[in-house]
Amino acid sequence: MEAEALFKRQCAASLNEDGTADGQRLIKLVLDTYRKANRNLAEQSRLLEIVLNHLPLGLCIFDSSQRLVVSNIRFQQLFGLTGEDTQAGTSISSLIAKIDGLEKQDVKAASHESRPDAGRIRRREWEMNDGRIIQSVVTVLPDGSNISIHADITEDRKAADRIAFLAHHDPLTGLPNRIRFREQLDTALAARKADDQIALIHLNLDRFKSVNNTLGVSAGDKILRQVADRLRALAGKNNILARLGSDEFAILQHGREQPWNVMALADQIRRELSAPFFRGDKAVELSVSMGIAICPKDGTETELLLKHAGVALSHAKSGGRRGERFFTSEMEAQLESRRALEADLRRAIHNEEFELHYQPLYDMAERRICGFEALLRWNHPTRGRIAPLEFIPLAEEVGLIVDIGRWVLKRACMDAATWPAEIKVAVNVSAIQFISSNLEDDVSAALAVSELSPGRLEIEITESVLMENRDEALPVLHALRQRGVHISMDDFGTGYSSLSYLSSFPFDKIKIDKSFVNDIVDNKEAFAIMRAIILLGDALGMRVTVEGVETAQQQDLLAQEACDEIQGYHISSPRPAFDVPKMLAGAHADGKAQAV
Repeated sequence: MEAEALFKRQCAASLNEDGTADGQRLIKLVLDTYRKANRNLAEQSRLLEIVLNHLPLGLCIFDSSQRLVVSNIRFQQLFGLTGEDTQAGTSISSLIAKIDGLEKQDVKAASHESRPDAGRIRRREWEMNDGRIIQSVVTVLPDGSNISIHADITEDRKAADRIAFLAHHDPLTGLPNRIRFREQLDTALAARKADDQIALIHLNLDRFKSVNNTLGVSAGDKILRQVADRLRALAGKNNILARLGSDEFAILQHGREQPWNVMALADQIRRELSAPFFRGDKAVELSVSMGIAICPKDGTETELLLKHAGVALSHAKSGGRRGERFFTSEMEAQLESRRALEADLRRAIHNEEFELHYQPLYDMAERRICGFEALLRWNHPTRGRIAPLEFIPLAEEVGLIVDIGRWVLKRACMDAATWPAEIKVAVNVSAIQFISSNLEDDVSAALAVSELSPGRLEIEITESVLMENRDEALPVLHALRQRGVHISMDDFGTGYSSLSYLSSFPFDKIKIDKSFVNDIVDNKEAFAIMRAIILLGDALGMRVTVEGVETAQQQDLLAQEACDEIQGYHISSPRPAFDVPKMLAGAHADGKAQAV
């Protein structure tokens, strides 16, 4: 109708003034209209070609006979085709034969979508020989023709694969993480046959935090990678190894006779991880604790097996570390008791249920009490008196020892401030207080609130303080000593490197462990060792205190050797703070405090 109307207008425009038709004019009008239409069509074709060839995606259209109608340059580039390869009319089969890659069949089979209004959509994926991945979205129209859009998704796929990998693997070691390990454990348990046994080892590096504190996190990460490599070699291809977090790992061993095979594996792990790790020229030695649970004896479900292996690990660590424990039903009850004790311990800190008892330090030359060691006691409201050996290790393990130690320091200084000016107070400081708190600030705060002279405070440390965080501990010890606070090494002789530590820091005092005192009366070798240590202290200009003196004979022998101080039940047992004045007033010349 539009063409007919246009022709009528052209006829009207070609009439002469007298109403006759001018044939030449009519022909000219028709030809001009035709030429203009062709120019518009050519312009449209040119613009369409520009648009197609500047698309970031490959595009091609096939007719119902599956022959190419049109395609763009990006399509050629993606599939390594030439302009000659993509001439109009080329069959789809011949194009596929020239593609330098293969279609992924699993994607092809699983990616069809139906759209009644626009035909079907198929998603295809190609793995090119150069490593690229091309994704094609093909819209099949109702008449059988189709339009395809193609994109290079190589980088997107790599990023997605990386995200998926990180979601299920530890980025430091490349091992499966906790999430992935649970999935693998689920699969192993589901596939287990009735007579199959599966062993789960939950292992933890002992005191690894001290490695990070002394050598730095970067060095700690390098050692963790070495640990993972050693465990990977031990686990082999048949077992499943994972890093659960920090310094925790797990190994799943199945298809073996248990517990014999897991015992052999645990023994290999213990020996392999005890071999030194090297950071430059410096050797780092580690030990490992392991908890073991066996399916079906200890559970047939993932949660239960993980829980029981964790319970066994907790017992291995609380039992002295450096070994493995198999789960037993008694362990769970003990763990519940331990958790209850931990909850009570937290309440005790909040409610200040602790008190300090004081055991005298006796000066052998002046024949008088010269100070007291502060010893922590816990009077539980329902349990009664709880022994320090029962709650101190727990407080250290869960980090509560920092708050408790801060309270002890403050309370001891405040108590000592009420004593005569020549009487000092000794306070034990754990290695964890050096790692997890600012000891220098804690000491300053305690001295400030009590107004105690720094020279009356004596900080006692064990070898483990220097052993676990020497680089951090030494500056703190020097700073305290510069303030006038005295520093002593407690339990001297029980560690591995006591003599080397005496040369690294000028202690004011060494305290000889009571284990050296027990046999000095009857054992010449024990007495000789005691004498050597006293002479060593004297040569280094350090006072020597002997702990655990329980008899008059022991005291007499030590007096002959010019020992500086003694401490033990022969002088007095630890007593509450309110008994200190009575002990000071009632001490006999023979060194024994009068009974209260």
